[in-house]
Amino acid sequence: MNKKVVILGGGNGMSTLLRGLKQFPLDLTAIVSVCDDGGSTGKLRKEFNTPAVGDIRRVLISLSETEPLFEKMFNYRFKANGYIDGDVVGNFLLQAMTDITGSVSDGIEALGKVLNLKGKVLPLTEKGDLTLVAKMTDGTVVEGEHNITNANKIIDKVYYKENPKITPEAIKEIKESDLIILSMGSLYTSIIPNLISPEVKQALENSKAKIMYICNIVTQPGETDDFTVSDHIKVLNEYLGNRKVDVVVVNSGYIDVDIAEKYQTLEQKDPVIFDKKEVEKLDAEIISDNFLKIEDDMLRHDVVKVALNIFAYLL
Repeated sequence: MNKKVVILGGGNGMSTLLRGLKQFPLDLTAIVSVCDDGGSTGKLRKEFNTPAVGDIRRVLISLSETEPLFEKMFNYRFKANGYIDGDVVGNFLLQAMTDITGSVSDGIEALGKVLNLKGKVLPLTEKGDLTLVAKMTDGTVVEGEHNITNANKIIDKVYYKENPKITPEAIKEIKESDLIILSMGSLYTSIIPNLISPEVKQALENSKAKIMYICNIVTQPGETDDFTVSDHIKVLNEYLGNRKVDVVVVNSGYIDVDIAEKYQTLEQKDPVIFDKKEVEKLDAEIISDNFLKIEDDMLRHDVVKVALNIFAYLL
């Protein structure tokens, strides 16, 4: 029987990781943070008072085994002069299926049958009015995921304005998992939003599975400026309650100076320094390798190589 792997995250990082993991015989469940409030997703949230569907859409496509043309259609953004300019077809389909079935979870399940998923996708919560809040080190409070990232201030802590009601099946999957993965992605706005519910913390405590973190290759402007690998782990440990990161997957490959300078100039992103001695002090098992892949002059994880290491860890 395939090992049960639960992945917590959101955004492009999670969907990218899943493209690698689906290549291996694993029982995958993706639990997706749904507090994004920008762009097309933000419009739909305001209009229908539902959880953010954009990250769910990305995850569905990453796990799908459908025709490439259908994937293009699902991710197609309208180019128009009016209200729907920039809106994504797949977001509308998810919203429509949610209305038809009566819940986001049922809508995802229905669309999943069409997309022929190699895994299960669950929203962290069905609540549409969930607001992520950040308290900054200067004492200011910023509401909304989009505003938090754009605030250009150092984050002290994040929490929800409302009390999130976690999807029961998500709790069940966490408790029954063989491995829990915290995906690469925006630390404070994609990963940690999955960890700040008492229900999730309790489920993690009740699970015997190891917690694995796939560390980012570069820093995230407005969230993790100047962070090392150990800094990422320390922050995650603060939110994991009585649990800690047991295993970290980290890139030890060389990043070309020219590419690093390009990232700093264009996107204000820097390579995440692998401070091995500091990581060892945190009692985290280390899986390190050259996980770098350069696509269109952009730094990316070689997700198949990452997934192979994860699969080997479970053997």
